[in-house]
Amino acid sequence: MNASEYVIGGLAAVGATIFTNPLDVIKTRIQLQGELAARGTYVVPYKGILHGLVTVIRNDGWSGLQKGLVPTMHFQFIVNGIRLGIYSTAANMQWTRRKNGGDSFGLSLFWGAAGGAVGAYCSSPFFLVKTQLQSHAPKQVAVGYQHNHTGMLSALRHIYRQGGIFGLWRGSTASIARASIGSGVQLATFGPVKSVLRDRNVVVQPALNSLCGGFIAGCVVTLAMTPSDVIMTRLYNQGLDVNGKGLLYSGWLDCFAKTARTEGLYGLYKGFWANYLRLVPHSALVLLFFDELMALKNKYEIKF
Repeated sequence: MNASEYVIGGLAAVGATIFTNPLDVIKTRIQLQGELAARGTYVVPYKGILHGLVTVIRNDGWSGLQKGLVPTMHFQFIVNGIRLGIYSTAANMQWTRRKNGGDSFGLSLFWGAAGGAVGAYCSSPFFLVKTQLQSHAPKQVAVGYQHNHTGMLSALRHIYRQGGIFGLWRGSTASIARASIGSGVQLATFGPVKSVLRDRNVVVQPALNSLCGGFIAGCVVTLAMTPSDVIMTRLYNQGLDVNGKGLLYSGWLDCFAKTARTEGLYGLYKGFWANYLRLVPHSALVLLFFDELMALKNKYEIKF
């Protein structure tokens, strides 16, 4: 395995996160508002993406748009470094190809999902912290359970004191499902889309080809991943009782069932447009930065 592919994958994700984190904040809060309440029976402090951005700025200040940025960057570095590294290793070893040498969608999906699952599990504590930091807001616009952390280290210490090492990985099974779906679909569609655009002379310039491939892959990912993203956000943000058990959900299946029963399909796709506007450019930027950094490494033969 080439360690550089893991590092470059992580750096590409960190670069993209700086641009897309504000939409992640809005997405998280939209997913939490009206939790387990029928549509039309609750106050809606975030009435869409633009309204959500304005609401955050008015109540949290401009810095509110970058809440949870530090743990998000840690999460993105780990999850994308591992998943892109594993996928690149599999591709280099030709494990994503059929016996006749052609690319296999199924094998690409498998290795993309496998990399995403491993990366998500390893980075789960940082996703837990970023979710709780992003959801925290002034009382007048607060949604979901409010965790009063002062920062990433404060949150990690509090969670560890409350639930030990296992508490840091609370809800990690949901993160595996989310990342497996997202990573598998993204990486399985990215390469073939790039090839189609290039082979048909639609977009042949390398950087633009990667960018367009990333945008299209991101569209598919959003449709596939939003329900599991909603479940993961709610599991990670829920409060705990004195025994360390979730106040609302016992696990991801319980969360899915309760959300679907009380909020319907609409509840499972809450924050879809914010997720779309975050995931599509994030997907495109991560894969673009990854391709460009790999090209730079190969050009100058950089060793890690």
